Amino acid sequence: MSTVAPESLRVVLDTNVLVSAFTHHRSLSFQIWQKAIDRRFSLLLSPQIVTELAGVLRLKFSWSDAHILPEMKFLIKTAEIVVPKLTLQVVPEDDDDNHILECAVAGNAGLIVSSDHHLRKLKSYQGIGIVTPIDFSRMLGG
Repeated sequence: MSTVAPESLRVVLDTNVLVSAFTHHRSLSFQIWQKAIDRRFSLLLSPQIVTELAGVLRLKFSWSDAHILPEMKFLIKTAEIVVPKLTLQVVPEDDDDNHILECAVAGNAGLIVSSDHHLRKLKSYQGIGIVTPIDFSRMLGG
């Protein structure tokens, strides 16, 4: 599917994919996360994505700060952190989706991987493809 070598592919994983990876260790999202750890692609993150992920794990999954902190530190070590300089208002239904787009634009991403219907209906943004976890896994040969 992709003509780009996987290790040079710059990817933003939506918060929903990261939540699934951190809470369901048999999920497809977890397999994608493992490929990020193995450097099969370059994972891009912004501080807003890390903050949102930590908040979801704390509020919806009752993770303690003692559990969250080492996981976030490992996530940050695995990823390239980008700090978006622009604010987008592309997805009015969900402002958190705009943070994903901002990270992707600032990090020169090739892809966004998301299960979110607001993002997926865009299909692409400024030349950045938006794909489902299953499609991304297939691209990586999994």
